[in-house]
Amino acid sequence: MALQVEGLNRVFVRQHGGKTTELPDPNPAMPPDKVAAHFAGHFPDLATAGVTGPEIKDDKAVYTFTTRVGTKG
Repeated sequence: MALQVEGLNRVFVRQHGGKTTELPDPNPAMPPDKVAAHFAGHFPDLATAGVTGPEIKDDKAVYTFTTRVGTKG
């Protein structure tokens, strides 16, 4: 029996103003910081967001965008 190796699907989560928005992966070859830049046209806060993860949840690699706008330090 041969093993079949499959990669995890990536999901990007944007948390802003108490709301969570799940964003699809535009390109699996794109690094997470470039994904943030890709979505910054629709969500300007992502232009300066940090990325944490991945955290494995339900067979998905979940990356979380954390905005830095409006925070001290």
